Amino acid sequence: MAKSKKMQRSSVDLSKMAKRVKIGDTTLRDGEQTYGIVFSNREKITIAQYLNDMGVDMIELGFPSQQGYERQYVKELIRRKKSGMIKSHLMGWHRPVLHEIKDSIDLGVDSVCISMPTSDIMIKKKLHKEKSWVIETEVKAVKYAKQFGLYVSANAEDASRSDHEFVKEYVHAIKEAGADRFRFCDTLGFIDPFETHRRIKDYLKIGIDVEMHTHDDLGMAVANSIAGVRAAEEFPDRTIWIATTVNGFGERAGNAALEEVVMALKISLNIDLGYKTEMFREVCEYVAKAAGRYIPEWKPIVGENIFRHTSGIHADGVVKDPENYEIMLPEDVGLKERKIGVSKHSGTAAVVHKYETLGIKISEEEAPLLLAELRDEAVELKRMPDDKELTDIYREFKETFITKR
Repeated sequence: MAKSKKMQRSSVDLSKMAKRVKIGDTTLRDGEQTYGIVFSNREKITIAQYLNDMGVDMIELGFPSQQGYERQYVKELIRRKKSGMIKSHLMGWHRPVLHEIKDSIDLGVDSVCISMPTSDIMIKKKLHKEKSWVIETEVKAVKYAKQFGLYVSANAEDASRSDHEFVKEYVHAIKEAGADRFRFCDTLGFIDPFETHRRIKDYLKIGIDVEMHTHDDLGMAVANSIAGVRAAEEFPDRTIWIATTVNGFGERAGNAALEEVVMALKISLNIDLGYKTEMFREVCEYVAKAAGRYIPEWKPIVGENIFRHTSGIHADGVVKDPENYEIMLPEDVGLKERKIGVSKHSGTAAVVHKYETLGIKISEEEAPLLLAELRDEAVELKRMPDDKELTDIYREFKETFITKR
């Protein structure tokens, strides 16, 4: 099949935003917090190098202040950073505990995020504190980190369930304390894209960069991340960050998937971050293997079904030009090929094309008759016939076809 011309993008063109949309990946922290996932240090080092090589702006390291084993991979990444092997910023994640922040500083990270709950639920039932304590404690931690010249992200955990006016007060306070950005955490995957857009605009008006950290409990993590980017459209002096994980791994239903966010920006908004997207399948496979998981065939972007077609109308359209039913090419995301399958929904175009790939030429006269048999076989098998079965079916068909003639 001939390679398609450049795919038509969305009519929305926010390409000028490319330089101020950045990714901070948290596969090594939130990704590893997925139930049942544990990465070895070697795997973490490999994942971080992959993220760097693709173009990720900042890599969140998890808990550098932990003693022993966990610190070893952090030390190796910092060594690679100093040697130039890693260009991405390396960020330590922390509670607002000064000695833990100091541990990261001593290790040599160049940035930290300091996380504090802001919702009434968590302030009362988790911290057992007052709102004033939340702001005072976070401000103290931010000022402490800034003394060492670090880039600081001040996080509002459970921000989406927090009182909006209180979060604005919190943002004003952390900005005045010197924070470089505010992380808006949709910790429970609670908010919708419309409310996200409204809130993020309000935070950007305060005059601070904003990071979207979204979870997928309601299936809206990527949509909420993109909503945050759209909210920043009219703030040309502000950078908008998106926290991601490879494959969308993370607590409960997971986080916004790196590969989905990057391609959504590129295809839907014309925001090309310049990432090596052709590495996506390879990286997603490695992280899935390290996690003891697999990539579902139906997964967006890197699932093999993205470039598989069976229905008659779709298969015919793709055979004529992939752009009819594909918004990207397989090679754009590191997949090897598209496939046209034969099932009970197929048409003659799919049959002719499929057999061509097997080295068998089907005539116009044969195609509809063979299609009828293949549909019956697909129903009987309750799946698509594989290549060997297709070849055998054709041999039997050919003998019958010649006899009838």
